[in-house]
Amino acid sequence: MKKFLAIFKHVDLRKKVLAVLGLLAVYRLLSAIPIPGVDVSKLQQFFESNQMFGLLNMFSGGGLSNLSIVMLAVGPYITGSIIMQLLTIIFPNLKKAYYEEGASGRAKFNRITRYISVPLAALQGYGFLNLLMAQNVISRLPLFDVITNVAIITAGSVLVMWIGELISEFKVGNGISLLIFAGIISAAPQALTSAFLNYSPSLLITYIVFAIIGVIVIAGVVFVNEGERKVPVSYAKQVRGMKMYGGASTYLPLKVNQAGVIPIIFAISILLFPQFIAQSMSIISPELSLSLNAWVTKFFNNHYIYSTLYFILVVMFTYFYTAVTFDPSEISKNLQKSGGFIPGIRPGQATTDVIAKTVHRTTLFGALFLGVIAVLPNITQIITGIQSLKLGGTGLLIVVSVALESMKQVESQLSLREYDNNF
Repeated sequence: MKKFLAIFKHVDLRKKVLAVLGLLAVYRLLSAIPIPGVDVSKLQQFFESNQMFGLLNMFSGGGLSNLSIVMLAVGPYITGSIIMQLLTIIFPNLKKAYYEEGASGRAKFNRITRYISVPLAALQGYGFLNLLMAQNVISRLPLFDVITNVAIITAGSVLVMWIGELISEFKVGNGISLLIFAGIISAAPQALTSAFLNYSPSLLITYIVFAIIGVIVIAGVVFVNEGERKVPVSYAKQVRGMKMYGGASTYLPLKVNQAGVIPIIFAISILLFPQFIAQSMSIISPELSLSLNAWVTKFFNNHYIYSTLYFILVVMFTYFYTAVTFDPSEISKNLQKSGGFIPGIRPGQATTDVIAKTVHRTTLFGALFLGVIAVLPNITQIITGIQSLKLGGTGLLIVVSVALESMKQVESQLSLREYDNNF
């Protein structure tokens, strides 16, 4: 509470926080504005019966179920990020430029991602509208209205990316993550209302157990998200002129969850890819697109198949993203250049092997944890049999992770200002 109140004592930090809250409010307002010429009367039933689109709707903060002008939210940007991450594996020079050029390389990487997101937004918007028209969820639109709506949806997606970039510039949290955070939080009142309306005295024990499990899951998310394996590192003494430097002992922190929430977001995007392909087929054959959508929907509405595939993808992407973003060889070289070494381990390849082995072990636990969290809603529904009572593990993980990240950034800015005031 003291740190929260301290935010408002510093004028510049207070302005940053209020500006971020204002941008999030604008985003939530845009998500309530529907695109023109669309009847949304059957949309609610469609999203309740389609598990995959229900999950995607959660990330858009309900904007997808409203067919709002920002209905795709950050979805195209995330898809573009996945494509760019995969390209770093196919083209080593791209990965080298991303890591060795520093801030300029990352800025170039993000700029290309934004360029890719524009055609992806147009394609996804057209495919989704065509799917809704094919299934008679919305009335058939003339070609001009379809083109107009696709242009509005694409512009809305670009606008959301711009809002995310503005939020990131204030350095009180990652803009894209905070937009997803706001979308998930906005669904909380409706979920609580639904649980209240479906309450009966016979379910009291179930609700109590559900609340206890929820608290345990939140504690587990914080514990794993903050957990790290500390690898001891010592620095050799060096004599420079008449002074001696080094000789200190510290540690190399290896986080249990190196990848954060990225594997879950990647897994969701991959699960949505068959639906995306089925929608895109409408350009060639509307009948084929409709039959493919029916098959994909039937396949993923099976809780057991969906949960198993989701779990496997999350575990795989955890290892994949950790391998892309964390290079043991580079860490070993940096330690050797700075005169550091792991006690009892020779510098060079031996140090690289030890770091790689430690990362693989910690990543296994993190990957299994993320996988369980991802399928937790389906587990609770299967056990309780209550569709309205589900523990949103994915949303919970994102909310807690984003809150912790934003809290750390705010604390660092508070510490910097307190340091300046002391001098």
